[in-house]
Amino acid sequence: MQWSIVFPLLAAVFAVVSSGMPGGFRDADINEEGVKNALNFAMVQHNRRSNDMYLHDVVEVVKAQSQVVAGTKYVITVKLVKTGCRKDPVNEECGLHSSPVNAQPYQCTFTVWSRPWLNDIRLTDTKC
Repeated sequence: MQWSIVFPLLAAVFAVVSSGMPGGFRDADINEEGVKNALNFAMVQHNRRSNDMYLHDVVEVVKAQSQVVAGTKYVITVKLVKTGCRKDPVNEECGLHSSPVNAQPYQCTFTVWSRPWLNDIRLTDTKC
């Protein structure tokens, strides 16, 4: 084998390995449409599954990441608070809960798998 071929090949492999695992998670911009859709879906599911009579809402996005896997997997960490709006079909403007104890933020990490070409989106994990 010629060394003139081996060295550039090794350099290319080293560059790929040192830049992060191909197909691994990458930081994502919360303004990307896919990230916004994943977060909105996660929040609807979180509020549906919650036993609380009030809706919860995002006050801060701590971190958003995405990974390409037969679609896109999003892992989004957010700080949430309870709002003053009850879970009912009435559309009203929601602010923070009036009680400081109830308005304390808490952190959740949502994992969402999206396959838009199949019109399929799933909340696969929630950790709060």
